This record gives sequence, C-alpha cells and structure tokens, in this order.
Amino acid sequence: MRPLISLALASLTLLAVPVSASAQAPALKYPATFSTREVTTNGATIHVRSGGKGPAVVLLHGYGETGDMWVPLAADLARDHTVIVPDLRGLGLSSKPAGGFDKKTQADDVSGVLAAYGVQQADVVAHDIGNMVAFQFAAQHPEQVRRLVLIDAPVPGVGPWEEILKNPLLWHFRFGGPDMERLVAGRERIYLDRFWNEFSATPARFSEAARVHYAALYARPGAMHSGFAQFAAFDQDAVDNRAYLAANNRLKMPVLALGGEKSFGPMMATVMRAGADDVTEGIVPGSGHWIMEENPAATGQLVRDFISK
Repeated sequence: MRPLISLALASLTLLAVPVSASAQAPALKYPATFSTREVTTNGATIHVRSGGKGPAVVLLHGYGETGDMWVPLAADLARDHTVIVPDLRGLGLSSKPAGGFDKKTQADDVSGVLAAYGVQQADVVAHDIGNMVAFQFAAQHPEQVRRLVLIDAPVPGVGPWEEILKNPLLWHFRFGGPDMERLVAGRERIYLDRFWNEFSATPARFSEAARVHYAALYARPGAMHSGFAQFAAFDQDAVDNRAYLAANNRLKMPVLALGGEKSFGPMMATVMRAGADDVTEGIVPGSGHWIMEENPAATGQLVRDFISK
C-alpha cells in the first residue's frame, strides 16, 4: 500500500508493540455476555452493543465498517470495563435519518447514548470517521471524556487538514450525490473493496468473511447515502472545529494519537497536537489503516495501556 503520509519522521521516539502471529482479527461476533439496545436520541435511533463491568469505555467506528470492527478489543476490555459500542447514525444497524451527519450533531448522539446507559464519564476510543465524532464529543462535553484515543484518520479543520486533502488516495472525500449512489447501487462490495485493499498494508488480513459482512450492511436501504453524507459534512465539520480552536479552546484530557505504520503513521499525533495539550504518540506496527483487522493485538495493547493510567 502507498502510505497516506510519509514516514520520514521514523526517527521519532514512538510507542510500539511488535506484530505477532495473532495479528489476524477473529470473527465479527460479540461474546454472548454482550447485549444490544436501540437508543432513540437526538433525532436518530442508535444501535448499541454493551458488555462488561467497570469504568466505561466507548468505541466509535468509521467508514467501511460498523461497531462490529471492535469485537476483539471490546471482548478484552469487558474483562474490567463497561464497554459501549454504538453504530454511528446512518451506518450499520442504526437508523438512516435525513440529516445530522455533521460530527457536532453526532457528538450529541454519543452523549445521548451515554445518558441512556447512565454513564457520566468514559474513555473514548475512535477510528476513521469515529475520530471526527470523538473530537467534537470531547470538545462539547469535556467533562464526559476521561481519556481519548484517536486512530488513523485526520480531523477536519485541525492541523494540516488542507494539505491532507491534496492526497489523491482521498478522492472519496468528495465523492457522493444521487448519480454516485446510482453507480454503486448493487456494487457496494466493489466500491468498498477499493478501500479495504488500498488502505491495507496487507489486504489479505481484511478477511473475506469481514468483507461479505460489511458489504451486506452497506447494501441496506439508505446506508450508502448515509455514508456519502458523512463525507459531505466534512466542510461543516472543518468550520465547527476551526471555530472551536479560534475561540482559544483546546482539548485538555490526555489523548493517545495512534497511526498505522503503513498509513497515517506519526501524522496522527501531528494533527492532534494542533488541537490538544496532552498528546501521546503511538504507532500500530505493520498495519495500514484497518488496525483491528491488520494488527488487533498491538492495537488492543496500546489502547489498554493508555486507558489503564
């Protein structure tokens, strides 16, 4: 895979965990101890999985996947945490509302989910578009976020956003609309395979079973429209995030910025240092963008070590 961002900063001191033989992600099925719930909040119905007991952790997924991506991490954290895993609005088994795909609105979705579970504060772990929701959640509701982990995706309007947008691999940020929806209708697997392959260091680690699973979810009525709407909201997200920073605001909670070694790499920390005061840099070794498929063991260890502090 061509890296999203040059790894010329490899001489930096980085957190890292070796790639192990167990890097391949297991099946996308939550343990029987987890339950599901539909939470109606903020104009949407959010599908949520939860399990475990202890301090709360919220796991937010990104595009091309759903909350099912977190199965290995959720199962591990549930040993000593209450784990809450929603599908973002419009994606997975959550409802497909007409609007509200700006990340400021979706941050309120997360707040509503926590309220439904009676949780006042949680650690938040996010990947891809989940990063963007998590940033706004931490900005709007800092008292609800103890520690924040953002993994392998930029945040609109924060740090070198305009330079990142010039990367040709990110053409899909501007892809959407009625004609594009017609083009991909019935061809969801073809469209999504492009991301799973090009953004992987080792495409074979994104299993066939996972591809079939997610392609079926994105073929559900309204799912691709909602996915495109997530990207179409980036301009508004950038406006919202820049306004937050322009008002002399910055995130104060500890932040772990993780990049896949073969993907966003140390740039994840560069982005977050533009918007947060206490940033720890980390690398998921041997991984492209799809960290839970390519190296779930290393990802899980990095996350657990950070939120255990």
